[in-house]
Amino acid sequence: MSNANSPQRDVLTHQTVSQYLRGHIRTVPDWPAPGVQFRDITPLLQNPKVFRVLIDAFVHRYMDPALRPDVVAGLDARGFILGAVIAYELNVGFVPIRKKGKLPFTTVQETYELEYGSATVELHTDAVQAGQKVLLIDDLIATGGTMMAGRKLLEKLGAHVMEGAAIVDLPELGGSNKLRASGLPLFTLIDFSGH
Repeated sequence: MSNANSPQRDVLTHQTVSQYLRGHIRTVPDWPAPGVQFRDITPLLQNPKVFRVLIDAFVHRYMDPALRPDVVAGLDARGFILGAVIAYELNVGFVPIRKKGKLPFTTVQETYELEYGSATVELHTDAVQAGQKVLLIDDLIATGGTMMAGRKLLEKLGAHVMEGAAIVDLPELGGSNKLRASGLPLFTLIDFSGH
């Protein structure tokens, strides 16, 4: 029996949180192309309770002094949603890594390959300072190209990307293995087989 001063709380493990969040990710078949199973994270954001569980899973990890960043960098565009809220909760700054042509000040840029071509991302030259520890975040890791490009941008400015983080990893596409092989530690909440 619990009393009002010590409410009974469920202890959520990483596995429990992952299962809970997985139940709120929508799979859209054949989008944007036939054969693709698109993992849509927008239902995670629509329900305030689910959104809080999602954000808390990251915040609790990065509150640990050994993992606490100086800055959170979010990858365009869903990484902005997660990264800004996580940075706010950690009381650190947030910097956006944007698609080419979207930032108004002096930038550095990095081009990377996609399955169907290439893309370029940019970062303001004053976004981070040399030596700062940066958490790099996105919604999903597929081929790893976007996260690798973001890391290279941050390192061009002298920052240290301490970890890459995402809600979803699609391990069959090889991105997480490629990122880890490059020396980047990764933290993801959910692995989905297939793509």
